[in-house]
Amino acid sequence: MLRKPFGRKWILVSLQILAWVVLFSLPFLLRPAMGDRPPEKNSTPGGTIFYIINNLFWVGLFYLNALVLIPKLLYRQKFGQFAIALAALFLLYLGIGWMNNQIFLKGHHFNFRIHILFTFFIYVFMIATSTAIRMGIDRIRAERLDDEKINENLKTELTLLRSQVSPHFMFNVLNNMVALARKKSDLLEPSLIKLSSLMRYMLYDIDGEKVSLDKEIDYLGSYIDLQRQRVSKNVIINADFSDVDRSYEIEPMLLIPFVENAFKHGTGMVENAAINIVLKARNHELSFIVSNKFREDAAEVKDKTSGIGLTNVKRRLNLLYGKDHTLNVEKQNDQFIIHLSLKLH
Repeated sequence: MLRKPFGRKWILVSLQILAWVVLFSLPFLLRPAMGDRPPEKNSTPGGTIFYIINNLFWVGLFYLNALVLIPKLLYRQKFGQFAIALAALFLLYLGIGWMNNQIFLKGHHFNFRIHILFTFFIYVFMIATSTAIRMGIDRIRAERLDDEKINENLKTELTLLRSQVSPHFMFNVLNNMVALARKKSDLLEPSLIKLSSLMRYMLYDIDGEKVSLDKEIDYLGSYIDLQRQRVSKNVIINADFSDVDRSYEIEPMLLIPFVENAFKHGTGMVENAAINIVLKARNHELSFIVSNKFREDAAEVKDKTSGIGLTNVKRRLNLLYGKDHTLNVEKQNDQFIIHLSLKLH
């Protein structure tokens, strides 16, 4: 894990060195094409030193502007100080040019006017290039950081949404276990095993972004079996998971709120209660239909978590699947029907 950033850093450094080498080699590379002899001052040892010092100044100016002046002055809106610093650096460059001429090019007349006109545009080019590159890099970093924050916020939100699933169901199941224990029922042991598998799934298997559809179906099956024990024997429960390719993956605990909602509102005071659950998954398409009878005038008192399930799952569907899903919720006579369609990848 440590080699990647290190290798990337050296690649960037190497590319910068290559760019400077190419830039400062251009006068020599273009010289034959120009058909002219090199300037006399550059053909002497003193001229070569003059050329090297001159180029070192451009390199220093580039990085001084990018690493110091822009973050310390320009980003802090100290525009006056930034302009003064640039002017001072240009005067410094003129002074260095004059000293180089006096030391390494003795006998050559130093014309300040020509030197200023010739180097001013190079100076502006270096400053503009340095500023554009630094601001471009900072913009990319800021956008990347914003994306990371958005992703982290989404992960946090999805984790919170998952944690809200079925808290009251667990209390109901535990109460049912207590009743079975008091009756010394033979159903207690298989019920505990099913509850254990539910807890294992909720605590360990849903840590990843997706789980196999096979595990999600096993979770639904255990949930439904435990609900069978809790509700009246007069409640008709039909669950069909036969037409499913279980090799697909799905967001964990995405389907359970629909089933939970059906048991919450489709049992109790409802006459001739019936819950039907049909799951199909073929050819990258998932279809999940849950229907239950309900009473429009029911005055049943629900727990405080009533209503969290569907709101929760709608939010998760929008975050995770966007346009790759459709969710239809409708009431037909005494039936409450939910139909979810997903595109599986």
